Amino acid sequence: MDGVQKKKGMPLAGQIFIALILGIIAGLALQGNVKFAVTYIKPFGTIFLNLVKFIVGPIVLFSIMAGVVSLSDIRKLGSIGGITLVYYFFTTAIATTIGLIIANSFKPLFPVLSTADLAFKVKNASPGPMKMLVDLFPSNFLAPLTSANMLQVIVMALLIGIAIIALGEKGEKAAAFINTWNDVFMKVMEMILALSPIGVFCLLCPVIAQNGTAVIGSLAKVILCAYIAYALHAILVYSMAVRAIGGMSPLKFFKGMMPAMLFAFSSASSVGTLPINMECANKLGASREVTSFALPLGATINMDGTAIYQGVCAVFIASCYGIDLTLPQMLTIVITATLASVGTAGVPGAGMIMLAMVLASVNLPVDGIALVAGVDRIFDMGRTTLNITGDASCAIIVTHLLEKKRK
Repeated sequence: MDGVQKKKGMPLAGQIFIALILGIIAGLALQGNVKFAVTYIKPFGTIFLNLVKFIVGPIVLFSIMAGVVSLSDIRKLGSIGGITLVYYFFTTAIATTIGLIIANSFKPLFPVLSTADLAFKVKNASPGPMKMLVDLFPSNFLAPLTSANMLQVIVMALLIGIAIIALGEKGEKAAAFINTWNDVFMKVMEMILALSPIGVFCLLCPVIAQNGTAVIGSLAKVILCAYIAYALHAILVYSMAVRAIGGMSPLKFFKGMMPAMLFAFSSASSVGTLPINMECANKLGASREVTSFALPLGATINMDGTAIYQGVCAVFIASCYGIDLTLPQMLTIVITATLASVGTAGVPGAGMIMLAMVLASVNLPVDGIALVAGVDRIFDMGRTTLNITGDASCAIIVTHLLEKKRK
C-alpha cells in the first residue's frame, strides 16, 4: 500500500532501489575519503530528512482527524463497525508486539554502526506508567507539533475528530476543511517523496563510506526478520482467529485467499487489491454487507504488516546506533504504531512516514530511515499481503458472529 508510483516512467520504488545500489557503490568508493561524503553529500540527505520531519506532524494530525470524521457512519452500522474496529486495533497491537519480539531475538545479528557523524544521545530515565499516561495529553495546541510528540498529536487529532462528529450538521464545514487540508498535506507529502531517491543516496552514501559492508549484509537479516514476523502473525493470529471466532478451517481460508494474496504481493497496493480481495472473501462466505464496509475500511486503517515493519525497523535502527530499547519505549512503539494505523490512511509512502513518527515517539534518530528505505519495496510486498489477509479474516469473523447473533 505504501508504494508510490509516478504516472510515467519508472516507479518511485524502482528509483529508490537504484539509489540504494548507487549509494552503496559510491559509499564503498569513498571509503578512503569519508570527509568528502560527509561534507558535500550528506547535507542534501539532511535537507530531505528535514522535509520528512516537517510533514510528519501535519500529516498525522489531519489524516487522523479526517479518518475519525469519515467513521461517523459507524454508528449506523452498529455491530459491524464495532466488531471491525475492535478486531483491527487488537490485531495491529499484537502485530507490533510480534515484530518487536522477533526483532529482539535477531538483535545479536544486527550491526552497531559508527555514529561519529550522526551523534545521538538517548534521553535517560524510565518515566513510569503514570508519567507516561500524563504525557499522552497535550497542554498546548502547537507544542506537540513543534516538539514532534506524536502520541500527543494523535490524542489531539482524536479529540478534535470526535468533537466534529458530536457537532453533527454544525461540524460539516469543519469536516470539509479538514478533508481539504488533509488532501493538501498529502500532495505535499507526494512532492517530498518524489525526492526520496536523492535523499536515500545522500544519506546512505556517507553511512556506507564510514561503515563499509557491515550495513549491507544486515539488510538481508532485517528483511528475513520482518518476513518471519509476517508469517508468524498470519499463521498464529489469523489462523486462530478464523478457526476460533470465524468457524472456518485456516487451510480453507488461506487457500481461498491465495489469489488476493498473490496480487497484493506483486502490486504492493492494498487499495489496488480491494476488488479481488472482496471477491475472495465473498466466495469464502463473507456477506457482501460486511465486505463492503470492513474491507475498504481495512484497506485504509488496518495495517498489521506495516505495524510489524515499524517494530522490526525500530529495533534494527536502535541496534545500529548502539541503543537498547527499554520496556516503556517498546510499549510506546506498540501504542504509537496501533493508533497511527488510522493516521497513515491513504498517505503515499505511509511506511516511511509512519516509521519516522514511531522513531520520534521513542527518541530514536530519524536518520536511520535511510538504512531501510532503499529496500522498502521488499518490506512493502510482504506487509501489504499481510494487511489484506487481515482485512479478509475480519470479514469472515464479523459475518460469522452476526449470523450467530441472528439465530
